[in-house]
Amino acid sequence: MTGGAFRALYEELRGFGPRAPDDRRGALRHLTPERVVAAAAEVRSGRTVSLAAPIETEAGPDDPDPARHRMIEPAGGETGAAGGDGLHFALDRFAMNVHGDADSHLDALCHVLFDGTLYNGVPASSVTSEGAGALSVEVVRDGIVGRGVLLDVPRLRGVPWLEPGEHVTAADLTAAEEAQGVRAGPGDVLFVRVGHRPRRRELGPWDAARARAGLHPTAVRFLAERQISALGSDGNNDTAPSAVAGVDFPVHVLAVHAMGVHLMDYLQFEELAAACAEAGRWSFLSVVAPLRLPSGTGSPVNPIAVL
Repeated sequence: MTGGAFRALYEELRGFGPRAPDDRRGALRHLTPERVVAAAAEVRSGRTVSLAAPIETEAGPDDPDPARHRMIEPAGGETGAAGGDGLHFALDRFAMNVHGDADSHLDALCHVLFDGTLYNGVPASSVTSEGAGALSVEVVRDGIVGRGVLLDVPRLRGVPWLEPGEHVTAADLTAAEEAQGVRAGPGDVLFVRVGHRPRRRELGPWDAARARAGLHPTAVRFLAERQISALGSDGNNDTAPSAVAGVDFPVHVLAVHAMGVHLMDYLQFEELAAACAEAGRWSFLSVVAPLRLPSGTGSPVNPIAVL
């Protein structure tokens, strides 16, 4: 995709649909209370499924700065170190690079700075070393609750996973809808499976920053046309290498910056895909509850599907 074509698509998506000059919720405006109520009707069996992967604490090719978890009580982390009678507590501490290439996380609307601005013209200077002064993850402090739709692209193509560098197109998304008998619509939380997790499990981790499957930039138009409220993938959502010269994360720019769509990266869909296939339906109640980090650019996340 040429730089000129990308710029034209960016301007098209930025002007797609009405928004107020002071809008800070982005595409969540499509997720109305009425649509949340309707999404509750998706619950049939009451089965709950996590869409997050276990947090990684060991360094690897795709995770050079892994999460750090250590016990601070009992001293030294030794079982029984507290000893003796009476009350004792086990205590631990956790630190994480939220926007890495291994752990499941949500991107806030302040995460993507492009041409000196954030979403809806908010100055990029509002993000400092002290945190984000606007569009932080606090925007979704009440969660993202709505109808979830899983589109399984490897299932559509008859393969276990997409190879790094392969693109998911808008045609793939509509074909997956037809094959699965589902249609994404206004306010839905869309989840797109590329098979990143099973490939990683079977073949081992690799440098996903340099090579990964994801959406083609033109597929973002599908989100706008369907009025999708949030997007999640078991990869980064963006393909690597980038399809656009000079723009490393075009899907992030188009979805987050141009449209105000919160993204979830590096989720895990294997249990959900199996549950949906067994139930014969690919929609469900989706509950996304990030941490309350008032000035954070994102958060670890554990979305739950309720079938």
